[in-house]
Amino acid sequence: MSHHNFKTLTPVPSAKDFIDVILSKTQRKTPTVVHKGYAISRIRSFYIRKVKFTQSNYHERLTTILSEFPRLEEVHPFYADLINVLYSRDHYKLALGQLNTARNLIDGIAKDYIRMIKYGDSLYRCKQLKRAALGRMCTLMKKMKASLGYLEQVRQHLSRLPDIDPSTRTLLITGYPNVGKSSFINKISRADVDVQNYAFTTKSLFVGHFDFHYHRWQVIDTPGIL
Repeated sequence: MSHHNFKTLTPVPSAKDFIDVILSKTQRKTPTVVHKGYAISRIRSFYIRKVKFTQSNYHERLTTILSEFPRLEEVHPFYADLINVLYSRDHYKLALGQLNTARNLIDGIAKDYIRMIKYGDSLYRCKQLKRAALGRMCTLMKKMKASLGYLEQVRQHLSRLPDIDPSTRTLLITGYPNVGKSSFINKISRADVDVQNYAFTTKSLFVGHFDFHYHRWQVIDTPGIL
């Protein structure tokens, strides 16, 4: 079982930003001028390169997202249950599955259009095939708007969670509001939880550590429950 550092997850761009970044990079990193006088083999290579470059960038960025987000089967049951409670296990798996499907479909689109461009008989024909290929890739990514937005919300929430080690001895402090839970954790550990003279000051989990009988303990402060 792997222990994930959720604070290192790369931000997930919106569908619009995703497309804009990829197309801008394709424009900047590949040749931009082709002439009718070029040999047809050179014209084909020009447009094939653009399709391949765009597909490669989509593939790379989608792979980064898919590889960084934890697989529920590989993380500690504590984090798997936490993700299930906070975000719904099925919704989480569905969003990652849709991105994986989009990555495979984009690879297939590139493969199909590269094959057609290889038989393009004019500059106009090759250009139209390139535009169609990039257009289909972009249309596919627009359909990922909801999944990308959902995963970015998950990432932001996960990055705000305290670093809890499920394998460490743990003392969980729970109870009614305003009974001294936060004062207690501040007293016994190096945590610095805000304490006020009114209820519900603690709105999220706080983690502290202390040593007792030569053993390391992890203590977790929780919001008040009624």
